[in-house]
Amino acid sequence: MARGATLCPRYHHAVELLGRRWTGAIISVLLRGPARYNEVRVEIPDISDRMLVERLKELEAEGVVVRTVIPQPPVGVEYGLTEKGRALEAAVTAIAKWAERWVSAPATARRAAGARR
Repeated sequence: MARGATLCPRYHHAVELLGRRWTGAIISVLLRGPARYNEVRVEIPDISDRMLVERLKELEAEGVVVRTVIPQPPVGVEYGLTEKGRALEAAVTAIAKWAERWVSAPATARRAAGARR
């Protein structure tokens, strides 16, 4: 982007949406396939129930996630990515590759990895 150029409102909205805390983790989990709420919760252990519900609702409102009620007993809800959500795979993969190269693991993750050795 050239200096002095106005930031594209679409780009800004996309970065703000995807940059919200936990959104990338939720999308990463759902890129593996549809999942029930508790399955997403287990994959992201540090997220609170309130935050997960909030983020899923935001992503659903944006057309990134679809919520499907499963009527057979036990009744449940499954979350999956829409075509719009699946289109984020290349961006999520690019960020993961960048992070692998340039971002140090948080201290807690390093300690946990050391404890497993």
